[in-house]
Amino acid sequence: MSNDNDKRIARNTVFLYIRMLLSIVISLYTSRVILQVLGEVNYGIYGLVGSVVAMFSFLNTSMSGATSRFLTYEMASGDKEKLRDTFNSTFIIHIGIALLILVLAETVGLWFLHNKLVIPEERMFAAEVVYQLSIISMVVTITQVPYNAAIIAHEKMDVYAYVELLNVTLKLIIVYILLIGNFDKLILYGILVLCVSTLIAFIYRIYCIRHYEETHIRLVFKPQIIKPMLSFSLWDLYGNMSVTARQQGTNFILNIFFGVAINAASGIATMVQGIISGFSGNILQAFRPQIIKTYTTGNYVKMENLMSNAIKLPVIMLFIISIPIIIEIDYIMKLWLVDVPQYTTNFCRILLIVNIIGAINNVFNTSIHACGNIKKLSILNGTIILLNLPMMYILFRYTSCTPSVAYITQLGISIITLYVAMTIAKRNIPQLSIKNFVFIQIKLFICGIISYILTKKIVHIENEFVNLIASVLVSSIIIIIYSYYILLSDEYKKSIKNKIKKFLRL
Repeated sequence: MSNDNDKRIARNTVFLYIRMLLSIVISLYTSRVILQVLGEVNYGIYGLVGSVVAMFSFLNTSMSGATSRFLTYEMASGDKEKLRDTFNSTFIIHIGIALLILVLAETVGLWFLHNKLVIPEERMFAAEVVYQLSIISMVVTITQVPYNAAIIAHEKMDVYAYVELLNVTLKLIIVYILLIGNFDKLILYGILVLCVSTLIAFIYRIYCIRHYEETHIRLVFKPQIIKPMLSFSLWDLYGNMSVTARQQGTNFILNIFFGVAINAASGIATMVQGIISGFSGNILQAFRPQIIKTYTTGNYVKMENLMSNAIKLPVIMLFIISIPIIIEIDYIMKLWLVDVPQYTTNFCRILLIVNIIGAINNVFNTSIHACGNIKKLSILNGTIILLNLPMMYILFRYTSCTPSVAYITQLGISIITLYVAMTIAKRNIPQLSIKNFVFIQIKLFICGIISYILTKKIVHIENEFVNLIASVLVSSIIIIIYSYYILLSDEYKKSIKNKIKKFLRL
């Protein structure tokens, strides 16, 4: 059974990486063209307006976590009737959330758009149109959450890879239409993005209805199922609200003090962060159902092994990708965007480090969500995360700090929240060994430092492109050698050796 689970994790990780690589290649191209077509101001407006709608997404995020957890839990328990009732209950709840966010967006959000954000007057009408399109997209996304959670609970990650192929193709079509379209580029972009996101959501929905019996909607109200889900999500609500407030609040504060141009830099850096974090997120996505299922069955030894690997593998992958990017970010940005908004490279460097801390943090958050006791995590880490905003505002208001401070404070807070999550995980699940996890993090930290320093010292080539390739190769070799001899368990080493031998025989 263990081998079957390991194979499933490996297979799902491969499919998730196929999906992600397709997305990355197309996103890097399309984002460059879109920035050139829209211009720095319009690009900043699109990101800023989207942030207003996303400001309310914490309501959906908390319920999304509850949906994934409860569906996976019921699937592990084997009660098909309760699984069906759980799915239907989550769907009813998400309809309610969509309606609530719609009301908030059309009242509080609209007021904020008109009265607080710094947007050029001649672009206000376009901003209003894009705002309404973003609201519609958010409603579609919210009602889609139970279906995506069902695919993850069934561990059918290959579906994501296939649909992503269509998604990236449609993104290329968006770019083509933008280039030839004789219409307001910002409004046209908003319409096209909405059409694509809606189509993709309904494809996932149709797949679930055809393959999973529990996703057939029966609007039956089951208080005994809805109550624990709402209780779980309400405690999660504060933590997710804090994360959303920090993310969108950072955009708003940067806009207030530095104008719309800085939002373009922030938007690009955040997009790069999202793309790179996808590498670690895909591995955890493959591990997450198994971590929850091992907790459900009480197999804590297996759970700790899964958590250890869910920390090591994503961080190793992030090092391989992030370290050469951090070293060569100036050249990469020029190569990619040509005209790089000011502060983009600084933002990117900091957020890539934040990604690494976040990848470790997400594993402990998953274990806490598995046991369902999330009250302390939400209150403590939510409050710590919210401190980011007043700290940022005070520094910008009363000192001459550069915009980079916004993300430096985020890095510091991420480190604090990681160790809070570790402490809470140990209290909820005493069988876990925190010493083991701390030891893993120390070895990972040493790996990152050694790779960065040696790559900087070894690689000095005049041709910038060749220098970039050399940095990638040198840092990757250092990380792989260190990981094999220091980080990986004997079981993983044995598995790697067997696969290499099998490959050489072919």
